Amino acid sequence: MDKEYPVKLHALAQELELTVVNRPENYDNTLIHVTAVNRPGLQLAGYYDYFDPRRLQIMGIVETTYLISLPQEERIKRQEAFLSRRPVAVVFCHGIAPLREFLLLAEEYGVPVLTSDEDTSETMSKAIDFLMRELAPRITRHGVLVEVHGEGLFIIGDSGIGKSETALELIKRGHRLIADDAVEIRRVDHNVLLGEAPELIRYYMELRGIGVIDVRQIFGVGAVKPSNTINLVVKLELWNKDKTYDRLGIFEEYTDILGVKVPMTTIPVHPGRNLAVIMEIAAMNHRQKRMGYNAAVQLSEMHDRMIERGGF
Repeated sequence: MDKEYPVKLHALAQELELTVVNRPENYDNTLIHVTAVNRPGLQLAGYYDYFDPRRLQIMGIVETTYLISLPQEERIKRQEAFLSRRPVAVVFCHGIAPLREFLLLAEEYGVPVLTSDEDTSETMSKAIDFLMRELAPRITRHGVLVEVHGEGLFIIGDSGIGKSETALELIKRGHRLIADDAVEIRRVDHNVLLGEAPELIRYYMELRGIGVIDVRQIFGVGAVKPSNTINLVVKLELWNKDKTYDRLGIFEEYTDILGVKVPMTTIPVHPGRNLAVIMEIAAMNHRQKRMGYNAAVQLSEMHDRMIERGGF
């Protein structure tokens, strides 16, 4: 079973700039486990099939005016039926002040109630975006993540192969470091991986013979970036004269990370090879492929056409 990374409610409140109007005793320890949110119009009307109290409940003008339209006795009954199921939290949008009876019932059942000055759609969008990012499945992998020409290159390979040294040369050439040694990878969408450094070692780099350096302090804030998508995995390995390497690049290689199929290229390491320049070319070539142009395929097709015409 995948490990869960729940989000604390107060972190969401801080991110969305929500105001807490009912803070139960367990507020600081309240956790959100699901990315989905809910507008409880049907629940306030009495329909609770498939209702999930783990979802953040968003109250807008429609839900509020519906409650106000009900006779007081019926209104209290509907609110109690809703809050007695102890939803993880309720957020009122448009700066709407919750009814006093709603707050009293929320206090009784220990349900956090918050308000937002923004409209309902914007609050829902921001909440879902935050929860998708924070609740995303994740894994920590050994390697270096750099941004090169807008492409996120995740450099992997055996210890001592030269990953950090290559990344340092890329930084000197104007590219940006995201993470060195340990990369936290999150699947923020079905086929999108986001990489970042663990907070403790963010922007630090270890170089054998030198020690630990702070890349941001040495090269400036333009040399680092907090996170980036992973577009290409680059595997460094010692040159093996008995191994046949793909010289044209026609065959695509992939690796699986958190269920996402990520393009991968293997670069043999040999004295005299400028790995930083090769990384730059790999990034630009991959960018062209994503835009629909593949030089290897183009060359192969030209070769086939010339053969069909009777030779070179």
